[in-house]
Amino acid sequence: QVHLVESGGGLVQPGGSLRLSCAASGTIFSTNYMGWHRQAPGKQREWVAGISSGDFTNYVDSVKGRFTISKDNAKNTVYLQMNSLKPEDAAVYYCSAAIRIRPDDPYDDYWGQGTQVTVSS
Repeated sequence: QVHLVESGGGLVQPGGSLRLSCAASGTIFSTNYMGWHRQAPGKQREWVAGISSGDFTNYVDSVKGRFTISKDNAKNTVYLQMNSLKPEDAAVYYCSAAIRIRPDDPYDDYWGQGTQVTVSS
């Protein structure tokens, strides 16, 4: 059983910062790609950022230069540092991870339950 738990969401003023965390727990042999996604009310969920096992990162254009994704392999945790937040960044943020439970298993995708980010003055 694998669980992803996000934390760090909250209310922040425009221009402010938040740091989201997502910790994976359970039976984990290895973790491959990890990512952050968001879903605003009335909109489809969109991919925001991702980080590979080799620490290659990529971002959706709307957050480049403002958000930074990183990870701590020892803690099976991925982070999203969000700076210069805008009202349009407000959404429920979800993390995902491709995790292999046993050496011979394929990687399966797991999702967290989401954390709310509100950007408002």
